[in-house]
Amino acid sequence: MLPESVFKTADLPVGDRFEAWTQRMGRTHAPMQLASDRAADYRAHQRMIGLGDVTVWPATFDHLVFRRTPKLIRQSDPEVYHLSLLLRGEGAAAWDRQEAAYRVNDIHTNCSSRSYEIHTGADPVSLVGVEIPRSLVALPANRADQVIGSRISGREGVGALLAQFLVQLASDTGSYQPSDGPRLGTVLADLVTAVFAGALDAEALLPPETRGRTLALRIKAFIRRNLGDQELTPARIAAAHHISRSHLYRLFQAEGLTVASYIRDQRLENARRDLADPALRATPVHAVAARWGFPRAAEFTRAFRAAHGVPPSELRRQAVAQEREARPEGRGPCAN
Repeated sequence: MLPESVFKTADLPVGDRFEAWTQRMGRTHAPMQLASDRAADYRAHQRMIGLGDVTVWPATFDHLVFRRTPKLIRQSDPEVYHLSLLLRGEGAAAWDRQEAAYRVNDIHTNCSSRSYEIHTGADPVSLVGVEIPRSLVALPANRADQVIGSRISGREGVGALLAQFLVQLASDTGSYQPSDGPRLGTVLADLVTAVFAGALDAEALLPPETRGRTLALRIKAFIRRNLGDQELTPARIAAAHHISRSHLYRLFQAEGLTVASYIRDQRLENARRDLADPALRATPVHAVAARWGFPRAAEFTRAFRAAHGVPPSELRRQAVAQEREARPEGRGPCAN
């Protein structure tokens, strides 16, 4: 599991909660003045996930006003960029006589070296925050700083890749080893750099290695969206991204992968997930296989057994047995 710490105001006496949250935010990003109309009994829950020099923090919290003032900047400036992917609620920011409002799936940006004021809505907000040293964003500082305050869409383009990466990471840290943290931090730094470059229309400024890793992430997302297509071939993938097949192969070789193995492993993992899903129990095994790009049942069974150690029908049987064992005694799935 990745290094992670959890903070919950519910673990504290009511009178200490808001002050503790203020201190937590000061350590998470940079010292700020915080205010809230819920300060008397503040509710907040935050996880901090360490990825080397980069930190990701999923959080849910009550109404809040953040103020980062010139005085606080002079007192302490860790020189980090902050990004927030808004998952629930709403917010607005003001800086340098500019203002922006944010909705769900927008990405907000700010910097510890600049003053700002941020307001969340009356209802609790949920977000995934990112703290990344300015030095890790591989763009000229004077250009990268022009992005600060911008509202970036997490629904399309590289912004969607960043949003998907953050949501997936926040939902499942248990599948990673602590040693994976720095590697994931590098991936995240590449995505943030690419998002900034896209906002500036300055992709040409990206270092070649960042362009390559970001392109590989785009291609993997394309593959995952098209796993059910039996015509998902290296030639089609390369054409969709305007590169040669040899370039495509080199991108995957740099990660110790082949295109074919990545497609196969993704298809098998999605099939495994569906076969273990109680809601899909009535779906025949061959239909699950076809959904994920395996039109021939025998081929699917061989590949599945090689990957998971059991045939698909046996995995489904094991999932049914585990569900029954976990069910309270004497209660069926429709009992009340």
